[in-house]
Amino acid sequence: MALPSVEEMSIKGDEPPPEYIVKDSTFGSIESSPSLGSIPIINIGLFSSQLSPSHDHHSKQVEDELEKLRSALSSGGCFQAIGHGMSSSFLDKVREVAKQFFALPAEEKQKYSRAVNESEGYGNDVVVSEKQVLDWSYRLTLRVFPEDLRRLHLWPQNPTDFGEMLHEYGTRTKSVIDLLFKAMAKSLKLEEDSFSKQFGDRVLMQTRFNFYPPCSRPDQVLGVKPHTDRSGITILLQDGEVEGLQVFIEDRWVRVPIIPDALLVNLGDQMQVIN
Repeated sequence: MALPSVEEMSIKGDEPPPEYIVKDSTFGSIESSPSLGSIPIINIGLFSSQLSPSHDHHSKQVEDELEKLRSALSSGGCFQAIGHGMSSSFLDKVREVAKQFFALPAEEKQKYSRAVNESEGYGNDVVVSEKQVLDWSYRLTLRVFPEDLRRLHLWPQNPTDFGEMLHEYGTRTKSVIDLLFKAMAKSLKLEEDSFSKQFGDRVLMQTRFNFYPPCSRPDQVLGVKPHTDRSGITILLQDGEVEGLQVFIEDRWVRVPIIPDALLVNLGDQMQVIN
């Protein structure tokens, strides 16, 4: 029998069924209120001019930031990026269109439902095993690049500016990733295009919006279960007010602090394989 949706259970205040109850984790113990982590903050805007062909000098400030980047990626594998060029108003708009979509009636959102055994589209956690613990959340996952592979029938028409905003956010995020690949290579004394060549010109880029509805037993469920990112690199835009993101560093979970306008950068499994 199919489980009711997270949205339906949340609205009714139902107890989460066993499939959503967290029992243990292969990533160590899970704390409801772990300590605040000291996540490195890196001004990636410093890399932009330094990596331009018209700038050959190596300022101390840029070299220090490159060393911070190398250290962050070789230890915890994540950092908070500032100086990325996206304004507060733009990031607020990205968050706002996502909130507007998730606030729509269920029947409207279901127009963009993912197909069975597909990850792209709107829906709950994808079930891959009878033993998995399901996420107490629903999400919208969309392919952004390459453009010719977009499934536009899954892109919401409501809010009306959703598609335009997603295209712009995806384009800007792609520029951030391109810059980071070059800076990462430079920090490791490699050729500037070392990482970008590994992924090629038609690298797949997806955007995923997560929504975490209220739960009658928040102490027993997780919005997103412990996991590693299968991607090469993940750029994460947190909620501007509600803390909740955790990362596993030095054998313990820590909370990621909210830094206004910062983007959390996390290396994924593909990058680990390359290295």
